[in-house]
Amino acid sequence: MHNQTKKVLILDGYNLLYRARYSGMNKGDYSTIFNFFRSLRPLIEKFDPDTSYFVLEGRPKKRLEILSDYKGQREYHNKDNFSEQRREIIELLIEFFPIQLVRHPDYECDDVAAHLAKEHDDGNTEITIVSSDTDFIQIISETVKVYNPVRKDYVQGTEYDYVKWKALKGDASDNIPGFAGIGDKRAKSLVENQDKLDQFLLTEDNKEKFEKNLTLIGFHDLHEDNTVEDMYFIQGPVKKQWEFLKQEFENRYNFKSMVKTEKSWNNYINTFDKLFERLLCP
Repeated sequence: MHNQTKKVLILDGYNLLYRARYSGMNKGDYSTIFNFFRSLRPLIEKFDPDTSYFVLEGRPKKRLEILSDYKGQREYHNKDNFSEQRREIIELLIEFFPIQLVRHPDYECDDVAAHLAKEHDDGNTEITIVSSDTDFIQIISETVKVYNPVRKDYVQGTEYDYVKWKALKGDASDNIPGFAGIGDKRAKSLVENQDKLDQFLLTEDNKEKFEKNLTLIGFHDLHEDNTVEDMYFIQGPVKKQWEFLKQEFENRYNFKSMVKTEKSWNNYINTFDKLFERLLCP
């Protein structure tokens, strides 16, 4: 191994795919694909992992049972052929890149990423989750870090209980209603004073809603729900096929800037070569 401390990189696939969709260069019909693979290499290079996971989204079955309109306010469209581009990105990852794809049909990407982080957290492993989703604040520890790829910086944890705080104020992005009159400051004040929080929760309606929000916002324990065996992994290729990938990038997608010189292409694939070597020789 290249160092004594093992490094695990967990990529929030849902988050990174949408980031690629709405940022970067416009490459016409393949903009999302181009932006995704252009931004993937710097992440692998920066964190230099021994193992890397790309976590895909499942249906949030448990949360939908609790709140039928969970994330119901979001509008989806496919005007830019995003669904097809997303499918092609996943196929390219499986065929060419030394990254494990992970998905659970009944859990969101966040739950699965948190599960993987806990499974690898043995006290001697550096775990980094890459996502701009603030919900990952709840898992930050001495060994688990969260990196925001938009701000290009690590996310700081909170001294107060983040899940309780968010359960009080709600989460508009997920369509989770908070309590009337409670914003960031009051929620923080209640969480930091247990007596005040207990007093607030004496009302049965408040207590019921608070506990419901805790379940919606907190990460779900796949062991507790006895569904770990339903999670599936797709291992990447066992050998390098960079020339085939180069042909795909150049001829199918017209990503000439990525392959225009031998140096630029070698710089691109060398980053993933290191990950290949570590997977083959752990």
